[in-house]
Amino acid sequence: MPARRHPPALPRLPVWCRLVLGCLPLWLAACGNDAAPFYQGYVEGEFVYMAASQAGRLQTLHVARGQQVEAGAPLFALEADPEAEAQREARARLAAAQAQRQDLATGQRPPEVDVVRAQLAQAQAEAGRAAAQLARDRVQFRAGGIARAQLDDSRAQAQSSAARVRELRAQLQVAALPGREEQLRAQDAQVEAARAALAQADWALAQKQVAAARAARVFDTLFRVGEWVPAGSPVVRLLPPGNIKLRFFVPETALGGLRTGQLVQVRCDACGEPIPASISYIATEAEYTPPVIYSRDSRGKLVYMVEAHPAPGDAARLHPGQPVEVTLP
Repeated sequence: MPARRHPPALPRLPVWCRLVLGCLPLWLAACGNDAAPFYQGYVEGEFVYMAASQAGRLQTLHVARGQQVEAGAPLFALEADPEAEAQREARARLAAAQAQRQDLATGQRPPEVDVVRAQLAQAQAEAGRAAAQLARDRVQFRAGGIARAQLDDSRAQAQSSAARVRELRAQLQVAALPGREEQLRAQDAQVEAARAALAQADWALAQKQVAAARAARVFDTLFRVGEWVPAGSPVVRLLPPGNIKLRFFVPETALGGLRTGQLVQVRCDACGEPIPASISYIATEAEYTPPVIYSRDSRGKLVYMVEAHPAPGDAARLHPGQPVEVTLP
């Protein structure tokens, strides 16, 4: 019986070749999985709390939760009856101060000046009569027809009538003059004080109505109509698109490749296409620090918080508290 022939033995491969052949399936599997590494995070909103500086009862609430408002849109109004009364009072005080200032600047009114003129004409007539009587009494006294006492009375009457004429002429000149400089300056100060009081009253009244400073979404309303709102208590909570940011955490090994301004891609459930965002902050301290000295194993437990802001147009697709996945380019 012929002997069975065996196939020739294969030459034995070196050790490094056997290692390469053994790892080849793993490398091929890794090449077939093209999923990029991602980092877990969430969406956070920097809310704007709209409040009034004055206290009052909530009279009108113009917005509702979830509503989109434009810049300048009214949000709410508080009862403002006391502030409106204070404004009217301040406006009346300003008008009175301005009228008094104008009165001081223009002198007396024309009818008052006419009264002084009439009195001056009457005094001039009386002074003329007294002067004529004094002239006659002097002639009579020289002729011996009257006593010296009567002449003295005539002289005194003529002097008194002339003095009255001079007095009324001076009053007529004063009536045409404005107030003294000191009076005008004092009244100017009164006008400025009244104007400042009116401005303060206008400001206090305007504080009872609050409008949106910029376009935003009404995230929540914190009071109902009819409730008392303390001064400074927020009534409406707004979320502008620019105030939506992302927070995600990266390991210590990926920290060195990040910089502010760098773009990342954000994915979330039902968000559709990835959302680009720009890194705005990188934490300088780790979120978790082992209680022992750093080692190669413990460094792997360190994570650092990173913040990124999407474009305002893309921010509407994100909601605070929503989990996201962030991938680096």
